Amino acid sequence: MEYRHKTSPSPKKFKVVASARKVLFTVFWDMEGVVHMEFLEQGQTVNSERYISTLRALKLKLKRVRRDKDSILQHDNVRPHTSRQTQDTLRQLELTTLPHPAYSPDLAPSDYYLFPQLKKYLKGHHYDNDEEVIADGAVDGRLNSSLTACAN
Repeated sequence: MEYRHKTSPSPKKFKVVASARKVLFTVFWDMEGVVHMEFLEQGQTVNSERYISTLRALKLKLKRVRRDKDSILQHDNVRPHTSRQTQDTLRQLELTTLPHPAYSPDLAPSDYYLFPQLKKYLKGHHYDNDEEVIADGAVDGRLNSSLTACAN
């Protein structure tokens, strides 16, 4: 309930439009480009079980595309990264992590290099459904070109 003066105008009601939908994805990258990327289905969230599945897929991909290189994952403190099951899986897969401190004034590399370029590219593009976004390949291609430019 809202308290207002009798002569005050009624509050405006906002409608959620279709453009408010988002396509979520998980991406792992290094200075050579995107190593592994997974799109999430609408309504799906990243929990420990989902993240562990992603880590297993990442490990297989790393063996193929970065054979002789050691990899370090930068992690923040979200629950899927810090759960006991995830930590056990990281040890089992022999994946090293570098923590990103909570409330750090430093931007995570993805926030600085990756997402602004992607956001700039996608501005003004309209897609009718999630499959169009994925099929367009803009996300994967744009991320790779942004990372290559960043590394050089």
